Amino acid sequence: MFKLLGFLGLLLASSSTFAQQQMTPEMLIELNRVSPIGISHDGLNVIYRVSQVSVEANKSTSKLYILPVAGGTPRELNNYADFIPGDPMVSPDGKYKLEAEEVKMQAVFGTDYYPELTQSKVQIYNELNYRHWDTWEDGAFGHLFIENIATGERIDIMENEPYDCPQKPFGGSEDYQWSPDGKSVVYVCKKKSGTAYAVSTNTDIYQYDIATGKTSNLTVGNLGYDTHPSFSPDGQMMAWLSMKRDGYESDKNDIVVLIKGMEMNLTAHWDGTVESFTFSKDNKKIYFTAPIGGTVQLFEIPVPVPGKTNTLEKTGLPKQLTSGEFDIRGIVGQAGNSLILGRGDMNHATELYTFDLKKGGMVQLTHANDEIYASLQLSKVEKRIIKTTDGKDMLTWVIYPPDFDPTKKYPTLLYCQGGPQGALSQFYSYR
Repeated sequence: MFKLLGFLGLLLASSSTFAQQQMTPEMLIELNRVSPIGISHDGLNVIYRVSQVSVEANKSTSKLYILPVAGGTPRELNNYADFIPGDPMVSPDGKYKLEAEEVKMQAVFGTDYYPELTQSKVQIYNELNYRHWDTWEDGAFGHLFIENIATGERIDIMENEPYDCPQKPFGGSEDYQWSPDGKSVVYVCKKKSGTAYAVSTNTDIYQYDIATGKTSNLTVGNLGYDTHPSFSPDGQMMAWLSMKRDGYESDKNDIVVLIKGMEMNLTAHWDGTVESFTFSKDNKKIYFTAPIGGTVQLFEIPVPVPGKTNTLEKTGLPKQLTSGEFDIRGIVGQAGNSLILGRGDMNHATELYTFDLKKGGMVQLTHANDEIYASLQLSKVEKRIIKTTDGKDMLTWVIYPPDFDPTKKYPTLLYCQGGPQGALSQFYSYR
């Protein structure tokens, strides 16, 4: 009997040890990666993609899923055209389509000068900017084209302009969109060239009018970044992210809203910087994410009503809606009384959650990596406040190795980040 119990105990211990693995680079790379696509037009489901990288095959595969906002079992989809509202690149009136396309405008390569020299690998630059991060300037610029769907006629709304939209190297479709009435396009662009382009952060938001063919600068008075233009659901307001000063890549990011010709900075009096935002369905609030206390959390701020709220002080400061040792990794959208959010921490890759706007609770929706994490020994993460040499409080995160033994010595990696560039939060990376 004792031998049997001993054998069972050893078996259970062995099973427990086997089940609790430690993270390896290969496991990290092959984790399921959840990417939200959007909320269904009826507001009842969320559509998302799960991608997985195979180290052995050296390729990535992905699948589409639909999942009830109320929770349940995800169902695989072949496409999501029947669930997500129409193509955002098609104008609201259905007459035009907006497309981004590279247009070659400047000679850079040897073959641009001498086409017959096909073996040439020369790149010729006379001034900055010649590269941003790992993206070389190749003489081609991203331009926006409007296509008349009925006739096929296409117009380059940035014709003869040596500027980019979307912005290089990280810009995407968030840099341009239709106005709610379909009569114009708003887009982000830094209309500078050469060295002036390289040292400046002064992007502006431009509006192209289809009827007149004219372009106007909506943010001419602002000298820093102006990005992420977004219209309210009722089409009466446009908001964007704005930094004040030119040349500061990571300045304070504010939410500016344009209401009936009146421009207001909603977060001017708030000591924080905004990462992303979205309007509430009733147009009365803006929900946004921002770093605070070594994490990224969800906030809300009311939108002023012209004629009723004339000062920003009356609008009030932002209200923090979530708290905890995690990052809100983005706002997918609003479904009824819930927001669909991405959430992760130093031990967990991003999954989708619902946040109850009335009760304030969060519920995990997707569980793409639950099985993997259940087999892992997760690291203990400890938040510490230490005194700096000048007497200030500095937040630090201490990440212990699995099975940490305080009586032993371990090699230690010190990672420093923060200050003007960005806070060190509960960020999770697959790299």
